[in-house]
Amino acid sequence: MLEVRELSCVRDERVLFEDLSFTLSSGDLVQIEGPNGAGKTTLLRIIAGLGLAESGNVLWDGELVSKAREEFYGNLLFLGHSTGVKREMTAFENLAFYQRMHGEADEDSLWEALARVGLAGREDVPAAQLSAGQNRRVALARLWISQSKLWILDEPLTAIDKQGVKVLENLFQHHVNHGGMVLFTTHQDMFEGNSKLRRIRLGV
Repeated sequence: MLEVRELSCVRDERVLFEDLSFTLSSGDLVQIEGPNGAGKTTLLRIIAGLGLAESGNVLWDGELVSKAREEFYGNLLFLGHSTGVKREMTAFENLAFYQRMHGEADEDSLWEALARVGLAGREDVPAAQLSAGQNRRVALARLWISQSKLWILDEPLTAIDKQGVKVLENLFQHHVNHGGMVLFTTHQDMFEGNSKLRRIRLGV
């Protein structure tokens, strides 16, 4: 379980959020909402250990993340605004590198993941020659090969068309149905009418 406990954040003498608390357990699908500048990206980065809060704590299975780093990061897949795609490597090589980092080796799953994000036929093209949207798709392909329980995704739908949004909706649902957790931000409509979706709004 992920627990955010009384988290507060101040940037440039402005309070973004204060005493924010919520939890994610297996099967939870949570969207962080709020206007631009409300602190959505900042919140996700703090939870992922990439930023500092003014006060409060983030816990994983009841233990501070700072004391359970190996277990927490072993269960975390974080996708932020930066794709983390290496420009000198092909789409396939980028995905294979990610897979090897997690001690896995399944070449067939890489081809399938790239096909699912619409990069069939572009697998061997260096990332430097791909568009920004295609590089985003390379990053998103990690979701199909990830064994991580907790997904934290900041605007994963950037440069994704309507069909791609539906594909990701189905993937998120599959992940939580099998015990995973998804925490995400987006400016696009997702999961309309889905009773499992929980929304947390910042800037109110």
